[in-house]
Amino acid sequence: MALCSRIRSGISVFNKLAFAVSQRSTLQRSLIAPSNSLVSRGYANVPGAKEDKVKVPLAMFGGSGNYASALYIAAVKANSVEKVESEILQFVEAVKNSTKVSQFISDLSVKKDIRVKVIEDIAGQSKFSDVTKNFLVLVAENGRLKNIETIAKRYRELAMAYKGEVKAIVTTVIPLPAEEEKALKETLQQMLGTGAKVHLEQKIDPSILGGLVLEFSQKVFDMSIKTRAQQMERILREPISIADI
Repeated sequence: MALCSRIRSGISVFNKLAFAVSQRSTLQRSLIAPSNSLVSRGYANVPGAKEDKVKVPLAMFGGSGNYASALYIAAVKANSVEKVESEILQFVEAVKNSTKVSQFISDLSVKKDIRVKVIEDIAGQSKFSDVTKNFLVLVAENGRLKNIETIAKRYRELAMAYKGEVKAIVTTVIPLPAEEEKALKETLQQMLGTGAKVHLEQKIDPSILGGLVLEFSQKVFDMSIKTRAQQMERILREPISIADI
C-alpha cells in the first residue's frame, strides 16, 4: 500500500509541477492515418459494407505505425479486430519459433513472387481470415516482412484501445513482489476508471538506481532516484542570488 500511496502522491506532484510528460504532440496526418495506397487495397474492403470512416484510437508513428493503422481499419470494417489480433500474433510467434521462417522474412534478396507465395501458403494452412491473409501478402509484396513484429505490437496497442484496455509499464531496479504488483494494478484501475482494464508489464532497469518509472496512456511518471538526483544536481549548479537569501 505504501507503494500505491507514493504513486498517487508522486503523480499529483508531477501534474502540479508539470514534470509529467504529457501526451505526445500530434504528428502529421500521414503518420496517424495510413495513406490511400494502404487503406484502399482489397484487404480493407468488405463486400457490401458501407464505407464508414474508421477513427484510429491512438497516434501511430512511422512506417510500422501506418501499416498497423491500415490493418486496424480493415479489421474494424470486417468486425474482426480480436480475431486479426490473435492471428497476427500467432504469425509472429511462428516466425520466432522457426529459424528458417525467421531467416526467410529477413532476406530481402528473395524475389517478391516467392515471398508472396510462401505467405499465401502459410496463411492458407493456418486458416487465417481474409483480412489477415491479404494484409500479410501486402506486407510481403512491399518487402516489410522484417518489420512484422513491430507492426504486430503497434496493432495490438490499437486492438487494446478498441477493447478499452490500457497497457501500463512499470520500470524498477528489481521485480515487484506479487502483492505490490497487484496493489499497483488496482491503483491504476481506480485512476483510469471502471471502464478500462489494466495490463501491467514489468521492466527491470538497474540504471534508474531506485524508485520507479510508470508509463501508461502515453504519459510517463518518472519517480526514479536517478531522475531525482539529476534534478537535484541541476538545482545545486544554479548560481545563488544574494536577493534570494
